[in-house]
Order: sequence, then C-alpha cells, then structure tokens
Amino acid sequence: MIYNSNNENMKKEELARLFDSCMDEARDANSVPASAFENYRVKRGLREMDGTGVMAGVTNIGNVHGYVLYEGEKVADEGKLEYRGMDMSKLIDAFNAEDRYGFEEVIYLLLFGKLPSKAELDDFNALLAANRHLPPRFTEDILMKAPSRSIMNKMSTGVLALYAYDENPDDTSLENMLRQSIEIIARLPVIAAHSYAVYRNAFYSKSLNLHMPCDHMSTAQNFLRLMRSSKQYTEEEARLLDLCLIIHAEHGGGNNSSFSCRVLSSSGTDTYSAISAAIGSLKGPLHGGANIKVQEMFDAIKAKIHDVHDDDEVRSILLSILRGELGDGSGKIYGMGHAIYTKSDPRAVMLKKYAEDLAYRKGFGDDFALLEAIERLTPQVFAEHKGINKPLCANVDLYSGLVYRMLDIPEEMYTPLFAIARVAGWCAHRIEEYETAKRIIRPAYKCIAKPKAYVPMAERE
Repeated sequence: MIYNSNNENMKKEELARLFDSCMDEARDANSVPASAFENYRVKRGLREMDGTGVMAGVTNIGNVHGYVLYEGEKVADEGKLEYRGMDMSKLIDAFNAEDRYGFEEVIYLLLFGKLPSKAELDDFNALLAANRHLPPRFTEDILMKAPSRSIMNKMSTGVLALYAYDENPDDTSLENMLRQSIEIIARLPVIAAHSYAVYRNAFYSKSLNLHMPCDHMSTAQNFLRLMRSSKQYTEEEARLLDLCLIIHAEHGGGNNSSFSCRVLSSSGTDTYSAISAAIGSLKGPLHGGANIKVQEMFDAIKAKIHDVHDDDEVRSILLSILRGELGDGSGKIYGMGHAIYTKSDPRAVMLKKYAEDLAYRKGFGDDFALLEAIERLTPQVFAEHKGINKPLCANVDLYSGLVYRMLDIPEEMYTPLFAIARVAGWCAHRIEEYETAKRIIRPAYKCIAKPKAYVPMAERE
C-alpha cells in the first residue's frame, strides 16, 4: 500500500483489511504453474538437469572444482578452489609457514592477477591504509541517522552512499574502477563495524564505541580492534580471522552475489551500485546468510543432545531434523552439501585444520566434536532416510559459525564478515566483466500470460 499522510488517521484494523483484501489477487497474479517450466524447458536457477550451472561466461579470476565429467556423467572429486590459478589451500599453508597475514596479498592477487613482491605488497598495504578512513562525518550522516536492524542492509546503503563522496563516480575507466574498488575494499570493514556499534546503541541501549582503523594493522587486526570496546585481541585470533577472510574472498563468477555484480556491471552502471547489489544478494539465507541457519540448527541440536560423542544419539537427532521434527521444520541439515563440491569443500577443510586446536583450548572442544559428528554421520542418515546414496560433504558454513563464536564475533556480523572478504572477488569480477564481456546480460523469460481486452471501469466486477 502506498503511504500518505491520511494513513495516520486510519485505524490499524482498517489498514490491515485494505491490505488483506488484495492479497489473494496478488498471490494469483504471481503464480506460475510448475508445468510451464517443464513445457518450455526452462533451466530453473540457471541449472542443468544434473545440478551443474548453465555456462554463462568465462573468467580468469576464480575456479571452483568439485567434480569431473566422465562420458557425460558427473563424477565426484575432491574439492579445489583456485584464485587466479593458485590453490587457495596452498596459499593459506604458505602464509602460515611464513608466519604472516595473507588476506591483503589475496586482494592484490585477485585484482592484479599475480602475487606481489615485498615492495609491491608494502605499497599496496599503504594504499589500503590510506583509504580505510571513511569520509568526514560519514558515520554521523549516513550510518547513525537511520539505524538498521540489518547490518548487511546498512553496508549496502553505506556503499551506495559513497557514490555521493566520489568526485568522479561514473567514470568506468580501468584506472577509476581500480581506485573505487580499493577504496570500497578498505572501507567496508569500517562501515560494517560502525554499523554494528550504531545498531547496538539504537536498539539495545549499549554504549556507542566508535573506533578508528590503524594504518599499520592488517584487515583482520583492524576488524577485531574496531569491533571490541577494549580494542584488544590476540595474535592467534587475528590470524584465524585472516584465514576466514582468505577462504571467503572469491568463489568463481557463478555464485549468486558475484553473478549479481556481473549483471549490474554489464549494464555499464557505477561500481557502487554493482557492489551494493552483491551485498544484497549475499544477505539471502540461501547464500551468505546460510551460516546463521547452521548456527540455529546447531543450537537446536545442542539443546537436545546429552552426549556429543554418542553416534547413535547424534544420528537419531539428525534423522529428526530430516523429518522436519527438529530445527526450522524445513527438513534440511544446514552446512551439509554444496552445488559444486561433492567429496570435500576445501574451505571447510582449511577451517577444520587451523581451528581445531584453538577450539579445544578455548573450551569449544565438544562443539567441534559435534560438528565433526554431523559431518561424518549426515551422509549415512541422508541415505537411509532418502534412499539416495550420493557424495555429501560439509560446506564452509558448517564450521564458520563456530569459528566466529570462538572469536567472540556476534551472530549479526557473520554474514557481514563474509561480505568484507568477498568484496575483493566482487571487485575483480566487476572489472573483468566490464573490460571483457562488452555485452549486457539479458536472458530470456517466456511470457505465458494470455492476451486480455481492456474493460472500462464501469464494467469491471
């Protein structure tokens, strides 16, 4: 219903009646029979019949490998994630072996196609540091004046608002898009942290702690410093968060948020609009918001279970989830299965590898053991309940929520952290789409509405 000043004088019951009166018509008008998708051979969700994605483009940025095609059939394989041809897992192991932060190098790799030299990395870190600070009064004028219960929505509007502070916002030259990308990548953690501080103050009357970023710190260090009233964190915590940022930085051009960014970029629109759209996509519970669904399920299991080491008890609880008797009633075991990965999700593998020791030392050992049991037993329970025996691996969302809890990151910031990492990939995809595709993305939709004649107002029922 369109709002106008007269609405203030109407009773809420009358407004509800007027709104409800048109709901059935709206429902009917937006209903498409399932048979229509079959009749016109529509690939719903841009998916082939075997679940693989419809080929919509080519990219040099990221490769997501989870299966091989053998004589036309999909065969399960160990998962691999590559950034510009480099194995993400090996990058993390190398950064860890050299005892340093790696997310900034990954940003450089995604934007420029190669790992930087020491001098290039120093210059790039200085560039990021110089751009981390928000424009004057940005927090007061943009983030504080209209608090939002959704940090993701506030991040999206914050990125859009940066357009107004850019003296050359619509220039789509490579140089200008790179400048804008670096500024957004550097500023997004600050926008997210300040948005959360405003949210706590506005809706829960908590003290408003607004910290400024430090030039000599990494993205992970800065984020923890910005989020905590004490500004204190351990090196181990920052390194684990750095790992989380690396594994979420990129995931190919076909994931929903990166594709959203590419669709907008193909129209020739500005960088801020394209990145804001990607944030809106990532917010969805079927995309980046899935990590919160995992935590809700995990808490439901914890409330019911007596012994996390009892496989029979875990199996029984998982079966009740599949039956829709526990959890949100959807019958889904969140954190298990992936559109591409079959035998393993390399992101989940790396999280497990580097988080296990800290989990047991920080008192999260039983939680970690329960997640491992869910990962191990779900394929068996799924096969028994559904009668389908297929590879089913844990995805990154199964373990990321526990890692964030170990780092004392509030649930409201799980998906925003995903965006803080993935913006590096989005910016790379925007630039590649604009520079190489040179054609607006415009798929076809078959209209099945029948022709209708105009009926004068006096003759309408």
